[in-house]
Amino acid sequence: MKLIYCLLLIFCGSVFTSAQQTYTVQGTVQDFHDKTMLENAVVKIGNLTVKTDKKGKFSFDKIPAGKYTLIAKHPDCNDYTENIGVDQDLHITITLEHHTGDIETITLHGSHKNKGSVVMKTLDKAELERNSTENLGNILSKISGVAVLKTGNNITKPVIHGLYGSRISIMNNGVKLAEQEWGAEHAPNVDVNDFEHIDVIKGASALKYGNDGVAGVVLLEPAIPPKKDTLMGNVKLSGISNGRGGELSANVLKSWENEWFVKAGGSYKKLGDIYIPHHTLQNTGAEVNSFNFSFGKHGFMQGFDVSYSGINQDFGIYKGAHLGNSYDIYRAMNFGQPYFLDDFSYDIGYPKQNVEHHIAKISAYKRFADFGKITFQYSFQLNRRKEYDIRKGDLKDTPSMDLRLITHSASLTHLIERSKWSLESGISAGFQDNYPNPTTEVRRLIPDYYRYDAGAFSIFKYTFSPKLNAEAGVRYDFSRYDSYKYYDAKEWNEKYANVFPQFYIKQSGSRVLSRPIFDYHNFSANIGLNYKPSKDFDVKFNFSRMSRTPNPAELFADGLHHSAAIIEKGDLRIKKEEIYNANLSLTGRFDVLKGLQVEANPYVIFSDSFINQMPTEIQNTSRGTFAVWAYQQVKARMYGIDADAQLTISDNLKWTTSFSALRGDDLTKNEPLILMMPMNLRNSLEFNLNKPSHFYIRLENENVFKQNRFPIRDQPVQLIEDGELVTKIIDYSTPPASFSIFHASIGADLFKNMNLNFRINNIFNKEYKEYLNRLRYYMPEPGRNFVVTLKYNF
Repeated sequence: MKLIYCLLLIFCGSVFTSAQQTYTVQGTVQDFHDKTMLENAVVKIGNLTVKTDKKGKFSFDKIPAGKYTLIAKHPDCNDYTENIGVDQDLHITITLEHHTGDIETITLHGSHKNKGSVVMKTLDKAELERNSTENLGNILSKISGVAVLKTGNNITKPVIHGLYGSRISIMNNGVKLAEQEWGAEHAPNVDVNDFEHIDVIKGASALKYGNDGVAGVVLLEPAIPPKKDTLMGNVKLSGISNGRGGELSANVLKSWENEWFVKAGGSYKKLGDIYIPHHTLQNTGAEVNSFNFSFGKHGFMQGFDVSYSGINQDFGIYKGAHLGNSYDIYRAMNFGQPYFLDDFSYDIGYPKQNVEHHIAKISAYKRFADFGKITFQYSFQLNRRKEYDIRKGDLKDTPSMDLRLITHSASLTHLIERSKWSLESGISAGFQDNYPNPTTEVRRLIPDYYRYDAGAFSIFKYTFSPKLNAEAGVRYDFSRYDSYKYYDAKEWNEKYANVFPQFYIKQSGSRVLSRPIFDYHNFSANIGLNYKPSKDFDVKFNFSRMSRTPNPAELFADGLHHSAAIIEKGDLRIKKEEIYNANLSLTGRFDVLKGLQVEANPYVIFSDSFINQMPTEIQNTSRGTFAVWAYQQVKARMYGIDADAQLTISDNLKWTTSFSALRGDDLTKNEPLILMMPMNLRNSLEFNLNKPSHFYIRLENENVFKQNRFPIRDQPVQLIEDGELVTKIIDYSTPPASFSIFHASIGADLFKNMNLNFRINNIFNKEYKEYLNRLRYYMPEPGRNFVVTLKYNF
């Protein structure tokens, strides 16, 4: 009996103990960013597994007391792991990093989700690698609505919807380039080999990047370091037939699983004189070298990085564009270039342009579970531009322009996200110091000035339903110029003495020293809608009102800009520019063959204070004969359309086309605006085998129609003909004829780590001129060009 009692006591005690040592574990799984409850998340405790319901809830019953590993998983999330002790009923809140990219990331390439209403086009890694020897302007021109403003063949800058210069913000790895970008002949100082993809936002719908981007924003984005222990990189070697040169570039990255990384890269390119059909253009070579380095730690909760990039560019300026007398310029512009020097050379003589640009950046971020994400960034930029004229005597090796521009910028932004809305706000400040070296002994094109900037913005996004979301943004910017500038006494008295008497300091002989100080208060705003009535149709609409401070050239330019072969004249009376921009995008997908996607993007731009540059006269100087281009403020209207289509004919064959048309009107003078992009049509057909060799072959056709709408700005000039002084009219207005050219490319992986690309530009060696080339009067565009690139990945 004693044994039976003992067994009963042990059994009852075990049951009692067991009953007291099982517990309930329940909780919720939510998004870290916006606190959205996540459905169908898998939660594991030991060998038990459950899924969350529509409200993100999970529950485990009768979990014995003890130590366990809790694991939570959800698609597109990092796994959540935590060691827990179960000695009572538990309620656990699990937060997962649900977004593969932050909601504020505006890039919509690859796997990034389109959360906003911005109208954007992307050049991906493959497209950049196929065209890695091209400059930024030429690469961007492959996008509908984007053209290129050229000064010869080496100096190019992007034009979006007819607007260029300060109206386009170029963001180099998050830093807005400050590089005297106001000039038509100032090419962006970037090396496209540094970036994995490039995004172009059309229209003024990205206020977080500043108020200057009234035409759009170009985002240059490097590759994101992987969060694993690896060493990776590549080496590229390119041969270029036109210019008989080449390019060598290399990039290397080391990353660790603990989220640290370090990377470096650089490139060198050398070209000789450019070949045009049947001739070689004297002094058109180029030499470019660049270097970049960065390190940091990119964790989810917090991170930082430190980076540096530098680039040095030497460009020859075609000597035939710098003519010494009125007769030569008359013959060149009316009847074509009177002579060519066909001796090829790698030497870059005078006139030429040398530019170096340096960027140093420090950025850091920190996430808080309920407060959101805080990001701080500071950047320093140094731009040094030297332009060399053909000079004699002791000054023959002294630049005629030597500008040093230093820019400091700092910003602090905050982002908070919730299930249906997000709010991003920020403040920024900047200081700029421009110093023109007086040792040039030439009138300074741009004077000494300090510029102070401060700004604040806020962007609110709201999701009404899975089909409709909207955003609205506001921005305020303050800018001040504090400058010192000499004027001819006659010009000062005629233009400014009565308007700005407070700027007068003193008169020295025939020159007046002034100190112009201007304050600008700029308010900008935009609204955007994104409506998706079905999975095959998408509608985006943006409307913005932007206010922009005049750039230094528009206010102060005064003298010969030799690399552009023009004399520039600014005007202190120019006010801030206010532009209204409406942008619509319609995208449809249709069941044709393997799939057809069509996008139409009509837009309209209107301004009562549009700042325009126009040729006004021909002027003889001791340094040659040049056209005078003056800045003016007019009432303007621009409207146009971009259209893109892509048809997948089969699994391996794809056809793409893009079309752009633009009309610009000067409503003040009742005439067309100058330098508006001509109508153009591009088509390409690509056959691609994808894996394993990634073989492709691509044929492209580029059609540019003649610009039939242009202002008449023909200029009279006096010259000696048959011993008599006569007046001739220089045709400064008539655009060149339309043209159609073809390009082709082919590429494949030769081995596991080796890739070969071969490209032919202008296959049929056609001679043509582009309306948006400021030196089109003196030279045509480049002839046939063979480019072969060998890339080794490791």
